[in-house]
Amino acid sequence: MSKGLLIIYTGPSGVGKGTIRKQLLKLNPNLKLSCSATTRAPREGEINGVDYYFVTREEFDQMIENNEFLEYTEYVGNKYGTIKSVVRDMLDEGYDVLLEIEVDGFKNIKKLYPDALSIFILPPSREELIERLRTRGTESGEEVEARIKQAEYELSQAGKFDYKVINENIKYSTNEILSIIADEKEKRN
Repeated sequence: MSKGLLIIYTGPSGVGKGTIRKQLLKLNPNLKLSCSATTRAPREGEINGVDYYFVTREEFDQMIENNEFLEYTEYVGNKYGTIKSVVRDMLDEGYDVLLEIEVDGFKNIKKLYPDALSIFILPPSREELIERLRTRGTESGEEVEARIKQAEYELSQAGKFDYKVINENIKYSTNEILSIIADEKEKRN
């Protein structure tokens, strides 16, 4: 059994990463999501151990102290981290592992896994992204403004990724990413 492919997947908040990710996982049975730890509260419908491992700040800090993360960051007041053992186990089992992480996490993972495939999801336009963030209703006005500011920084980093996919249409974007993954696996084998 060959080792799986590590895929770093990111883009600004509100770009549709979660929607695309759900389609990717449904259409590619060898693709698994690395479930990250976070200190943020679960959103409606999110399940502990499936969407994230929801932990307290104290638990998160203990995981840092125990060196349990490949990378971790603080994003808009909450901490997020990629758990080493989760990723390692899935790769060793031959699964392709999708890491949905922030731009700063990407930089850390690329140092540890320079062969990781990286994909950045772009919005059709800056204006559409801002509109999506303001109308989705999951954050306060202050949180939305913080996410817009963070999105500006993240968009400035898109050129550092192997591939950029503009999310104008979920089906098209999903199929484009599936093709990228298949092409990369073929090149590497």
